Amino acid sequence: MSAPAVDAGMRQRAVPPRSRVPLSSSAAWQRFVSPLVIVVVWQIASATGLLPERLLASPLKILTTAAGLVQEGVLPEAIAVSLQRAAIGFALGAVAGIGLALVAGLSRVGENAVDPPLQMLRALPLFGLIPLFILWFGIGEIPKVALVALGVLFPLYLNTFSGIRGVDGRLAEVARVLRLSRTETVTQIVLPGALAQTLVGLRQSLGVAWLALIVAEQINADAGLGYMINNAREFLRTDVVVVGLIVYAILGLLTDAVVRLLERRALSWRQNFLSR
Repeated sequence: MSAPAVDAGMRQRAVPPRSRVPLSSSAAWQRFVSPLVIVVVWQIASATGLLPERLLASPLKILTTAAGLVQEGVLPEAIAVSLQRAAIGFALGAVAGIGLALVAGLSRVGENAVDPPLQMLRALPLFGLIPLFILWFGIGEIPKVALVALGVLFPLYLNTFSGIRGVDGRLAEVARVLRLSRTETVTQIVLPGALAQTLVGLRQSLGVAWLALIVAEQINADAGLGYMINNAREFLRTDVVVVGLIVYAILGLLTDAVVRLLERRALSWRQNFLSR
């Protein structure tokens, strides 16, 4: 091979793949341009009277209201109540969803026993169960937590079940060669193999949890973000309503970011493999 050909080949290999080139800082800032433009237009429309405050408060008004709610302690207290409801409901739904997925995913008998009733329940509208929950549990905390738990259950169940059934069958042969017990096979092969799909279900279930909580807290609640929003609606306080919605959005983004961080840590081997 001639020297020019060798040099050309070396230059071609030296060029990094396009997918590995990091985004420049200017490209990253471009993602913030359109939201900033929307906020500016929103503020101008409110200041000029094109957007009446009774329909939607201005961004400056919303910031002022948020600061006042924080100073009064109203917003931190509402966030604490909502976080408690979301945490309890999510924990109950996650345990039930993953547990039922293990029962259904690890045996045909378990699948025939668990999957049909769960698929029937999944076909029901989640928020249509609210009147029934109120009749069963009253108007206290139980129906709100139960609604969140039921919303969390199905995404985790479906994704974990799919992950378990998607584990490579050749790994079962490896387990038999290594003479692993049933418990060791499940904990060392099946569950790690289904982890990626389970984390996808975890992200989906968190989104459903916050959506269910928004609806649940606006029905016969006396505390929480939903109660604050519903109370502000009666007094036409659109600034308070928007503050509550923004807090819901921030909490949803934060919890999703936590799961994404967990996913990067738990599946770091996959990223290292793909980077080769």
